[in-house]
Amino acid sequence: MTPRRPSGARLALPAALLGCLLEGCGAGAPSAPSPTARPTVTARTSSKPTAAPTPACSNLQVLAGWGATRVAAQLVVVPADETDVGVVADSVLEGAGGVILFGSQAPTDLGQQLRTLEQEAVGWPAPLVMTDEEGGGVQRMANLVGSLPWPATMAATMTPAAVQQAVQQVDEQMAADGVTMDLAPVLDLASGPGPDSLHTDGPRSFGLSASTATTYGLAFVRGLEAGGVIPVVKHFPGEGQATANTDDGPASTPPYSELEQADLLPFKAAISAGIPAVMVGNATVPGLSSVPSSLSSAVIQGLLRQQYGFQGLVITDSLSAGAISDIGISVPQAAVEAVEAGADLVLYTSDDPTATFDQVVDALVAAVAQGQLSSASLDAAAEHVLAVKGVNLCAGRDG
Repeated sequence: MTPRRPSGARLALPAALLGCLLEGCGAGAPSAPSPTARPTVTARTSSKPTAAPTPACSNLQVLAGWGATRVAAQLVVVPADETDVGVVADSVLEGAGGVILFGSQAPTDLGQQLRTLEQEAVGWPAPLVMTDEEGGGVQRMANLVGSLPWPATMAATMTPAAVQQAVQQVDEQMAADGVTMDLAPVLDLASGPGPDSLHTDGPRSFGLSASTATTYGLAFVRGLEAGGVIPVVKHFPGEGQATANTDDGPASTPPYSELEQADLLPFKAAISAGIPAVMVGNATVPGLSSVPSSLSSAVIQGLLRQQYGFQGLVITDSLSAGAISDIGISVPQAAVEAVEAGADLVLYTSDDPTATFDQVVDALVAAVAQGQLSSASLDAAAEHVLAVKGVNLCAGRDG
């Protein structure tokens, strides 16, 4: 496939933008005195105008010169089977913000495949490489990096310190193989069966107790960070008690008033602890939003950003999920609605991930052109992506 390179939007950044050199304004000329005014004696001053201070460079200032197509690509995570990550090379060449790995038996050369893939990001910040390494039955790389128990088992049989140590050991190996982000831990409150069509979590959850989920969830987070992998807590605002599994179809959580009393507490604690990224789920929340949370401004902007003060990265759950597709919303349309609601990175699954990537980027660009999305909101989302990557565009290197 020949990579798209529309207009100058995806070429290397001009040096002027990378340097972010903004001109200051000199002081204006003094106004002439009134012809009837009596002359006065003033102290001698330099006639040289004083330049205004040059504004400090920021990623936002550089992003403003990228154009919508370049920026939009950074908001999209493209899926790949871990046995053949090269299938998404074209999307990485086009600037995809991330790659999510699927599978259950990672090849021994996965690290080399990922290093080769990263080389495709010429002129771009390297994509986030993410996986679901939760423990138990939700592990992609256990054969390479070591296994973890189900979170429910961790909470029942291990101390928080032991969980932190076990997670750190696994994640050091993940980082060595080129994985930079783990879509874990699950902070939902749940018990019983699952995951299945009626239950999102089951043993993926640390349990029904908010205090237990908080204690063990934060231990998991500390292990990830010590191992050099970025943690992502999920599925905000809590899907443990949802009416069904959102992967399979529409579902709703208990009313918002009930979530406040329990399900939201672990997320509030994680935000207070400085968690860098939050995944928003696809369930609706009675009393707060009648659309999936990942598409809801009330959930993302109102609750997560404004009420809880979260300033980090917001990632959607899969926009290919039945909770979204079954109500007639396509992945490109959902991506636009998610970014409009305040999300920064969008996830999806697809039989043709590269074609879907192109469609999502095109949909975001069209939404800006039509006024549905502002370029400022697109830039703000990309700024969050760059921040979690540790990228400083002004320096032209990772900062």
